Amino acid sequence: MKYLIQNLETERLRFRLLQHSDFKAWLPFFDLTASYSHLFLDASKSKEDLCEFWIDKTLTRYQENRGGLCVLENKDSGGFIGMCGLLVQEIDGDTRLEVGYSLLPNYWGKGFAIEAAAAAKNYGFQNSYDLDFGCSVVSMIHIDNHPSIKVAIKNEMLLEKTFIAEKSESFHVYSQQRENWENNHK
Repeated sequence: MKYLIQNLETERLRFRLLQHSDFKAWLPFFDLTASYSHLFLDASKSKEDLCEFWIDKTLTRYQENRGGLCVLENKDSGGFIGMCGLLVQEIDGDTRLEVGYSLLPNYWGKGFAIEAAAAAKNYGFQNSYDLDFGCSVVSMIHIDNHPSIKVAIKNEMLLEKTFIAEKSESFHVYSQQRENWENNHK
């Protein structure tokens, strides 16, 4: 299972692989119908179907060596906070290594997203995963997802480009090059 974040902890978070048994903990995320277009989710499906689809897609990524989102647990309580990881993605015709993150709403605005995203990005560079993807790590973010844009900027990423993806939705690609990362982490 390539590009997966395993055995990583930050000050407040623990990364672990997703399991089918996480369904109930992740289901409340799908109450956020306004986020569906940011994540290519089909609004005509039930939240249960979307949650099952998300879990199945993530587990398939694991098996196909395309990385995947990992569960973020609060180290103190063991509670499920959200998901973050490295994903091999086709972005505007190029295969890229993306830092992806999604949190349950109760954990928004508390610094968990930047803590997780920075750890994931650093993990990708430290393990040289970026070398398979043009020596960079990216985050693809819907242009209306302002909180995630702030996370990418705090995560030392710069706007690389904006493009139109499926369903005519516009996305920004924020990236950091290995050389820049190395200079910032000497």
